[in-house]
Amino acid sequence: MEEPEVLKKPIFSEKSLKEVTKGRYTFEVAKEANKKQIAKAVEKEFKVDVLSVKTIVLKGKRVRIRGTNREKTGEIIKKAVVQLKKDQKISVFEVAK
Repeated sequence: MEEPEVLKKPIFSEKSLKEVTKGRYTFEVAKEANKKQIAKAVEKEFKVDVLSVKTIVLKGKRVRIRGTNREKTGEIIKKAVVQLKKDQKISVFEVAK
């Protein structure tokens, strides 16, 4: 998998913006991506040094289809929380503040 396919988009939530002050940045990533690929993609894209990567897989919510006895599940999302070296920043998150 190539680096541009690994990172989908940055996640701007209240919790993720609080983590920016600690040097942790949150991204939505491809489901097949592993931690080494994510670290390499972030380093190449933003020219920073990655210390650690934590990943979270969020299962889609189950929704009942009205008028039937069936259910469907939403999309599965994989998030990555990337810890950078001290005094390094990603400018995309600074604009969101």
